[in-house]
Amino acid sequence: MAEPDFPEAEFEERLARAQRAMRANGLDGLFFTTEAEVRYFTGFRTLFWQSPTRPWFLVVPASGKPIAVIPQIGAHLMASTWIDDIRTFSAPHPTDDGVSLLADCLSRYGKIGMPMGRESALRMPLRDFRALTTRLSSSEIVDASDLMVKLRMVKSEREIALLREICGIGSAGFANAATLFHAGQSLKEVFRTFRIELLRQGADDVPYLVGGAGQGGYGDVISPPTDQQLEAGDVLMLDTGATKNGYFCDFDRNFAIGSASDEVCKAHEKLVRAVKAAADIARPGKTCADLFSAMTAVLGQEDGDVGRLGHGLGMQLTEMPSITGFDMTGLKENMVMTLEPSIDLGDGKMMVHEENIVVRDGPPEFLSTPAPEEITVI
Repeated sequence: MAEPDFPEAEFEERLARAQRAMRANGLDGLFFTTEAEVRYFTGFRTLFWQSPTRPWFLVVPASGKPIAVIPQIGAHLMASTWIDDIRTFSAPHPTDDGVSLLADCLSRYGKIGMPMGRESALRMPLRDFRALTTRLSSSEIVDASDLMVKLRMVKSEREIALLREICGIGSAGFANAATLFHAGQSLKEVFRTFRIELLRQGADDVPYLVGGAGQGGYGDVISPPTDQQLEAGDVLMLDTGATKNGYFCDFDRNFAIGSASDEVCKAHEKLVRAVKAAADIARPGKTCADLFSAMTAVLGQEDGDVGRLGHGLGMQLTEMPSITGFDMTGLKENMVMTLEPSIDLGDGKMMVHEENIVVRDGPPEFLSTPAPEEITVI
């Protein structure tokens, strides 16, 4: 049997918070089809979600424990969690991938909530969802996005401990940059070397690693590696989402190869100061828009030039909320956020910097070891 990532008390607390919110919103049940929500309430963690062949369902009643409605192949692993009611179906099935079983489970609920808003997805065939709603004609299915965002964006101390651990692993990996990267090295080798280093430091996996390199800056921040070789005068940026027990770090570092121009040095200093400006006001009661304004004031760029400057972090690489000029989400203690300012250097070049913090009742806790204002030269 798989060993649980958290004690049962963690899931009991999550369920209790959810059921209080359900009662406040008049919901009889919650219905989920996506990995993060299923794992949040059950602890069911598997890479099998990478396969789109089978749908997976979870029902959270207004009272009592969650009900898993899942393919038979997942029964053994689900039984290692705290879930008792596990209903299975054969999948893939020629005519009914769990719809009948799911409809029977949900038919007793009058008002059913499920995520429908920003950053939600329906991980089941639309045809099957339509068939399900037809069979649930006596029930009302409503948007529970706000309820779930409020639940998940405030982390428990157990979650924060895991996030602190993986951010420490990422920080330790970046601290060894001088021994890992050098001029003449291809970006493919840079990425491969850093993945190995993060695993050596204790990461379980490195599902996300992007970056770029170029003279005086780079063109984007999401590129896969190429055979391009590092040269003197390049700025190398790596942005990693390594995991520990399914929880992500998400921060980057910039390195100058050989030397750094005055423009690059000033841009890096400005990015670090922008993070500090946001961290200085990151307190309960402030909003994501406040953090955005604090960073753009340092960057000296118009709101429309920069998109968002950070986001929530946890069991997903990016979670709600977003640090934008329009997101008025209020910060709460134990929210885990990334602070991610970017700067346009002109001529198609840019630089970006990112740190991970926990909002506390007072100064925030940095989970990533903060970068110095002076860019590291390799």
